[in-house]
Amino acid sequence: MHTSVDIAPDRFRQVMSHFCSGIVVVTASSDGVPVGLACQSFASLSLDPPLITFNVARTSRSWPLVRAAGGFAVNILGAAQRATCQVFAVSGADKFAGLSWQPGGTGAPLLADALAHIECRLEAVYDGGDHEIVVGRVVALQATAEPAEPLLYYRREYRRLGGHG
Repeated sequence: MHTSVDIAPDRFRQVMSHFCSGIVVVTASSDGVPVGLACQSFASLSLDPPLITFNVARTSRSWPLVRAAGGFAVNILGAAQRATCQVFAVSGADKFAGLSWQPGGTGAPLLADALAHIECRLEAVYDGGDHEIVVGRVVALQATAEPAEPLLYYRREYRRLGGHG
């Protein structure tokens, strides 16, 4: 039996902020121009076949360009990349200005100093209310061998393991 519950978006956001997440930047090449967006709703989905998932707001101006590219990279950010995250979290401007990156096998930008890169082909996109649920098939991946802390987001603040960012 389904019952309708009226939940205010601000209250939902506040309660969900109690879940700590890592932050990624999803990048692609759109007609030779690098594009990207910050995302905290990233997760592994399947080992066989290797699939990942993330959710993106329908209002994103970068997502249609990433989607049209068909291939993208997920750049897992480290604690020192807070400024990079903030650049990719807003619309407009050249998000890649001053950033060091190189194209991956899919053509998608791989951000320097990211903890890991996961290159994917777009597998599927599903309806998720005011978001789209994206599934990517992993085609290549790499991770830094150096020990490093992830960039975390918790209760609407950037965090590090053991404290504030």
